[in-house]
Amino acid sequence: MLDWAEPLGYIWSTLKIKEPEMIYKSGKPTAVILSLADYEELLERVEDAADLKWLRKARLQGVSYRPFADYLKENKRRVPSRH
Repeated sequence: MLDWAEPLGYIWSTLKIKEPEMIYKSGKPTAVILSLADYEELLERVEDAADLKWLRKARLQGVSYRPFADYLKENKRRVPSRH
């Protein structure tokens, strides 16, 4: 199995790429090389978009919420003390 991490890391550090780089095959874009920080930010944005979609749907259905403190009061469980 070929380990791509080392050569790509070398390319990245040698070229000092600051912006995502497009990879082309037959003149068409097929892939993108981006930094780990940019990738993590992209994932965060995708997760935020999914959360907003769920929230909009919940609001349209008239879902209501109660404060967490109220939930805890209603569902209080006693934990036996250790003596």
